[in-house]
Amino acid sequence: MNMIIGIDVSRANRDHKSGTEWYSYYLIRNIAKIDKENQYILYSDSPLKGGLVDLTKEDDLVEDSGEKPEYDLGGYQIIKSPYNNFKADILKWPISHFWTLGRLTLEMIIKRPNVLFIPAHGLPLIMQKNTINTIHDVAFMLDDYVFEKGQIGSRFKIARRLIDVIVRIVTLGKCGANPYDYLIWSTNFALKKARKIIAISEFTKNEIKRIYGEKSGDKMTVIYDGYNSNLYRKIDDLKKTEEVLNKYGISRPFILSVGRLERKKNSPFLVESFANAKHLNKNIKEKLVMIGDASFGYDEVKYVIEEFALEDDVIMPGWVEEEDMSYIFSAATAFIFPSLHEGFGIPAVQAIACGLPVICSDIPVLKEVLGNTALFF
Repeated sequence: MNMIIGIDVSRANRDHKSGTEWYSYYLIRNIAKIDKENQYILYSDSPLKGGLVDLTKEDDLVEDSGEKPEYDLGGYQIIKSPYNNFKADILKWPISHFWTLGRLTLEMIIKRPNVLFIPAHGLPLIMQKNTINTIHDVAFMLDDYVFEKGQIGSRFKIARRLIDVIVRIVTLGKCGANPYDYLIWSTNFALKKARKIIAISEFTKNEIKRIYGEKSGDKMTVIYDGYNSNLYRKIDDLKKTEEVLNKYGISRPFILSVGRLERKKNSPFLVESFANAKHLNKNIKEKLVMIGDASFGYDEVKYVIEEFALEDDVIMPGWVEEEDMSYIFSAATAFIFPSLHEGFGIPAVQAIACGLPVICSDIPVLKEVLGNTALFF
């Protein structure tokens, strides 16, 4: 029986993608290549662009053409796909938060698909009974110190308070309007309401069972993350490599770290350790390159850099375009991944694919994923 399958692509459609966003993006593009039987509706809070508008091209990293989106007679954004079975439903929402809980919920009340897949974050309040959700990790239940607890919502204080009150009413007083509480509530809700849960590693599945009870494992399936093997490989093109390095102000030699600059990724500790290493060994010529957007704990990173006078030794180019990453990996001396919590650890896998020596934190999930291909500390 042919089905209508809905997928939340709101994260996959972001300009600055990181782990969960790329996960969603690549899944959609690869599903389009193999499924010619079912029909797909891609739900988004804004018109799709780039590689999500044209799913037919071999190159996954399709540049946004800048052209205005086209819509069919039913109001759906037209999406090119190998079997002409994809379209996008652009669901407008007046505020910058709670699109899933608000607008996507409304859509599920009005017009539900046969299956709903939420690949990267919380579920709508009302949904199709055949709903699948990916839970990437439950680190927030293990170490709340590394997560943001500031109130989210409008920049106006009164509006923020109002949103907080509404959230507390909806959750029966269990949660406020902050990222940490939302993670706790949405994960509980998903484990109760979703038909199936995808865990991206055995470690993640076992942690969910340990925290939420053995019964939660009945609906879970482990499907490991992948990586783009066409993109992430050893690059020997020295001229192009230098062009990419110059683009981001990176000079050799350097040690590379990839991931949001935050407490969860142990970014402040990495900078301090780098300072200590250079102090103990004057022969270290490498700089430290930290690729990723600033997140919770970034102020601590800047403080440690200033404290150890590392302004000339730590390079933070911010977010880097995906097509440039393999050149930077290939040019590095080594890759370091000191993360405190991971659900899988894609950057370490990408580094290995580019032929880079990897040293990473001795946490169970990285030992599961990397095996004997890395040095653990």
